[in-house]
Amino acid sequence: MRTANIIGSGPNGLAAAITLAAAGVQVQVFEANDRIGGGCSSAELTLPGFRHDLGSSAYPMGVASPFFRSLPLCRYGFRWIAPELPLAHPLEGGAAVALEPALGEMPQQLGQSDGRQWRRLFGPLAEEWDRLVPEILAPIAHLPRHPLALARFGLSALESATNLARGRFTGGRARALFAGCAAHSVMPLDAPLSAAVGLVLGAAGHTTGWPVAAGGAQSLADALAAHLRTLGGEIHTGVLVERLDDLPPADAFFFDTGVPALERIAGDRLTPVFRRNLRRFRPGPGVFKVDWALSEAIPWASPVCRLAATVHVGGSMEEIVAAEAASFEGRHADRPFVLVVQPSVCDPSRAPAGKAVAWGYAHVPNGSTLDRTEAIEAQMERFAPGFRDCILARRTHSTAELESWNPNLVGGDLSGGAMTPAQMLLRPTHRAYGTSDPAIFLCSSSTPPGGGVHGMCGFHAARRALAG
Repeated sequence: MRTANIIGSGPNGLAAAITLAAAGVQVQVFEANDRIGGGCSSAELTLPGFRHDLGSSAYPMGVASPFFRSLPLCRYGFRWIAPELPLAHPLEGGAAVALEPALGEMPQQLGQSDGRQWRRLFGPLAEEWDRLVPEILAPIAHLPRHPLALARFGLSALESATNLARGRFTGGRARALFAGCAAHSVMPLDAPLSAAVGLVLGAAGHTTGWPVAAGGAQSLADALAAHLRTLGGEIHTGVLVERLDDLPPADAFFFDTGVPALERIAGDRLTPVFRRNLRRFRPGPGVFKVDWALSEAIPWASPVCRLAATVHVGGSMEEIVAAEAASFEGRHADRPFVLVVQPSVCDPSRAPAGKAVAWGYAHVPNGSTLDRTEAIEAQMERFAPGFRDCILARRTHSTAELESWNPNLVGGDLSGGAMTPAQMLLRPTHRAYGTSDPAIFLCSSSTPPGGGVHGMCGFHAARRALAG
């Protein structure tokens, strides 16, 4: 392979481009938007001086990513900023529970009994974190380099989040904290394997943390792009690719896109059977997102929540379980689970002095047209009385608006496809990243290891192509 075209400039597309360019391949990246980064980008969405992240903001798997850690990103001005606490979870009555960086501090959060159980659950994962991360961010069909570490993780990861929480913990604080982490799986929390993401994110909090990117998510995409250019790669923005003939000839094509875009753009190069397989791949729940420009930091009832960049707003485990089940069943929860990120807690550059930015999103049925602003802000008021009084401006994003901005977010789905057990194991490509055309590869979050900002989908796809 001497030349390659990459469609999409999200972290996975840029990771594929960097991996190929480092191997001597002449690479060109084509991005439909005027800004690179896909879901890893930033802009002044509300008021001048308020810098919002258009997609993601907190990066537990980004800072842990073996691929990102292999790059000299600091050379391009990039740095991570860690908040004092990785995560906070408000509860009724002005209380809150936090994920402490140090495992030894968890009994103070959860009580002695559940604190000991938490340490027994997460202690081995934290101790083997550096060996475990490459395994869980690897292609599904791979020969483990650290089989014992992976086996210890897998025994608990196969469980449902609810069964694990009820079996391990007796108190509501530990159960709620774990359920909030597991809700990142975008699965019903009583489904098998839903515990896996909760385990990974909890272990991340006790090791490499849940940092934000200094200056905004865009700084990570810009650093990746700068490194690619030093390797001779080219990036073209404002190029909408509707068919492969729109691009220069190349030996290989990599799609950092959703599955529908792959089928639409490259369909005439793919076999009918493979196209049918692509069409059977189903998106997961979408999200409704609200970005806020605030006159001050969020007035959480619990001071603990003012120390974390990420806050899980959902109350008890039972409430979170009900809210997450609703989006999978085509319903809207009266009290949604709201994932909130307030980067101003540790990065004051995001807003004018004394002011703040934050965003919150709730899972909704895929393609939902319902405005969830009131429900999301009611949850915020529940745990941060006076929150609405702090809002200077807001920008809402329905599932359709999210997909219009980034076509990868099919129906507002951030996960690259429904996280059912079958679709987690059987992603929609041959041999994980290849297609029925040996020159066409999928490298988006619709491939292993799935969603999240870590670049490993692109890295593995490029390695797969280079291996022939």
